[in-house]
Amino acid sequence: MPTIKFKTKLAKINDSTVVILDKESSQRLSSRGLVMVAGTINGHRFQTALEPDGKGGHWFMIEEAMRKTVGIKVGDTLDLELEQVKEWPEPSIPKDLQVALSASTEKAQITWKDITPMARWEWTRWINGTKNQDTRSKRITVALSKLNAGNRRPCCFNTRECTVQYVSNKGILLDPE
Repeated sequence: MPTIKFKTKLAKINDSTVVILDKESSQRLSSRGLVMVAGTINGHRFQTALEPDGKGGHWFMIEEAMRKTVGIKVGDTLDLELEQVKEWPEPSIPKDLQVALSASTEKAQITWKDITPMARWEWTRWINGTKNQDTRSKRITVALSKLNAGNRRPCCFNTRECTVQYVSNKGILLDPE
């Protein structure tokens, strides 16, 4: 894919600092769902997953360390260059899922190890996509059952929704402050 170049302002949603792609830049990506990119912010290299916003666009969070490295603050205009990449790094696996996987069947563990990092991102996003602890526990149980059956991806999951609970409501990214 060609490089996507655009300017945008660094925004804040609740306690999170975010970059929201403009509609045109987002439409140049291969998917309305999660997409892995590498690029630059004001010339500084980074790699991240672009999260869907639930409205056909994308966004990503910028951690404090990156803000300090780049020397940016909320409201600053950023120069971004992004390229979609095919290689996905391993996702951060929540502790409750790690514990459940280690106690699960050998078949579920083998399936988990055999799926792609992108598929592990999808399972993790689906499990993280609820604020309700009972629903989360049920999703982990279902995930283990599906993995035990050899299923490689979560089913019945809208991959175009925003699953980061503290910046979204009902699968839609909240408006910046």
